[in-house]
Amino acid sequence: MWRLAARVLLGTKVHPLTQRLLAGAANLQCCWWGTVRGTHTGYMSAGIWKVEAPDAEHLIRVQWEDGSESCYPCVWLRDNCQCPHCFLHSAKARKLLFEDLDVDIVAKKVTLTDRKKVSITWPDEHTSEYEAEWLKKRCFSEAARAEMQEDLFLPEHQYWGSDLQLPKMPFEEIIYDDESAYKWLCTLKKMGVVLLTGAAARQGELVKLGHRIGFLRLTFYGPTWQVQDKADANNVAYTTGKLCFHTDYPVLQHPPGVQFLHCIKQTATGGESEIVDGFHAANKLKHQNPQAYQILTSTAVDYTDVGVDYCDFAVQGKQRIIDVDYRGQAIRINFNNATRDTVFDIPAEEVRPFYAALKEFSDLLNSTEHKFTYKLKPGDIVTFDNWRVLHGRKSYQSGSEVTRHLEGAYADWDVVMSRLRVLRKRVLNRD
Repeated sequence: MWRLAARVLLGTKVHPLTQRLLAGAANLQCCWWGTVRGTHTGYMSAGIWKVEAPDAEHLIRVQWEDGSESCYPCVWLRDNCQCPHCFLHSAKARKLLFEDLDVDIVAKKVTLTDRKKVSITWPDEHTSEYEAEWLKKRCFSEAARAEMQEDLFLPEHQYWGSDLQLPKMPFEEIIYDDESAYKWLCTLKKMGVVLLTGAAARQGELVKLGHRIGFLRLTFYGPTWQVQDKADANNVAYTTGKLCFHTDYPVLQHPPGVQFLHCIKQTATGGESEIVDGFHAANKLKHQNPQAYQILTSTAVDYTDVGVDYCDFAVQGKQRIIDVDYRGQAIRINFNNATRDTVFDIPAEEVRPFYAALKEFSDLLNSTEHKFTYKLKPGDIVTFDNWRVLHGRKSYQSGSEVTRHLEGAYADWDVVMSRLRVLRKRVLNRD
């Protein structure tokens, strides 16, 4: 079933190691996946039948042995010459200066070698060579571009509601085993949440997690921070009260992409955690009330955070509740009712419609259909997408001693995705 699902979803051949990982991922509710760049049939058998430079056209036309055709603009080919003079291979970085690039350049001569390499001589007699597989991957067709973008960024999401089967993995495995770590990060990217189990019930485990992915994100609350009841709390999380659904740190221009919460001590009653798939709820709002969705995707909301912790701070920021891409699809949720400022930089007549739209979104987040409730045990670490998954907490009773203690940390998606790609290359033995 897993192999068939992978082929249907990805349209690629399944690497033998991928088969083994998929077979062991049944408890992750179809969460383990990953396209395998270079295993597409077209890439593996990328042979060129014919290459030509049409007169009066600033491009090179490649006809492949499989019958397909690709066109490459001459300016792009010259810009991406792979010779040592133009490209620093040790850094995988371009050396060619843009000011030296002729945007109107055309090829002087084009030759094909063994149907596997295209050689171009330019008007200044500089010669560039391009491997067939390299060209095939970078075809400018819509389908090829979509495949490459999917491979680079893994944009697929699996939406969920109250029926979520929370993906779980052993903490020690992802720390010491590359295959498990790769599976964890792929699942985190697709599902938005993974629970790691079996960590020691002490501070410092999140530092190990940071080293595993690269490094943690430093914020005004420190490299890690302690969620527990505190006198004169400088954050509502450091109280025993209920926390409504929120994303962390929308006050920052670039909110942390991933959050880790490690349970060190858990209260006997209360303190249950709640999560909701913000993208799923946003899609529901877009369908049932497009006007409300438009308001939340276009209105800049003021956020504030003032206090003292790792250092003293006074942060102000503006975010739309729902950030969208060029298709109008949600790509980040920015909502924290506790730090939403009293300042609201919109005309008075737009205030009530905004509140009505936000209330409808909040009702969707809090519906029994969408929210998932669970209780962390000492040693559990919940890892989740802070741009997608909103989290909250039920209240619990305070006592003379600390009854509930979580350690928290952040990481940026850039760091997480970097580690995912490094692990993919290592685990699947490919570029």
